[in-house]
Amino acid sequence: MYYNQLFITPTESHSEPLMSRHSKMQQQVLALYRQFLQAGRDKPGFIPRIRDEFRENSRIKKKDVMHIEYLFRRAQRQLEQLRDVNTKQLGSFSKPKTDR
Repeated sequence: MYYNQLFITPTESHSEPLMSRHSKMQQQVLALYRQFLQAGRDKPGFIPRIRDEFRENSRIKKKDVMHIEYLFRRAQRQLEQLRDVNTKQLGSFSKPKTDR
């Protein structure tokens, strides 16, 4: 979910609440996202990578709870690694691109 989609813009009706209601899991993911941004603030190149990763995973269907919970637990471990002062880079595993 895009972070900026969570808030209503000033041009929208004032009768609507300022924030939409989120499930407990959505609130936890948003809190985790904020923690990642804070932890990556002083490490060059980490913020775009964090945003891209969360943006990519925002496409997962809300009903795919097992996958979301797995990614959430994995992200918590990655956050601990990111907070380590010795962390200088983020590694990743990706599917190889097929040449056509």
